[in-house]
Amino acid sequence: MSVRVCMQYFLPHLTNDQETIEVEGKTIRECLENFCLRFPNARRWVFRADGELANFTDVFVNLKSTYPGELDQPVEDGDELFLMLMLSGG
Repeated sequence: MSVRVCMQYFLPHLTNDQETIEVEGKTIRECLENFCLRFPNARRWVFRADGELANFTDVFVNLKSTYPGELDQPVEDGDELFLMLMLSGG
């Protein structure tokens, strides 16, 4: 099952300037794990040390929020995962 992972404009440096990456997986977790296998430097932006989604990362499937329970949600062939990093500051 092929799913596209779409990067925010400031993340393609982690994927050799590719903004969209094709990955395989049946759940969001499987897709993101396969994504990080291809691009290991992206792992710290996607996952915490315990393997859960990083606190500052949000995932949308076909532009719909996946919160709560993001990683275990199933995906379908042709879906698009959007990785969004939340910014903070003052």
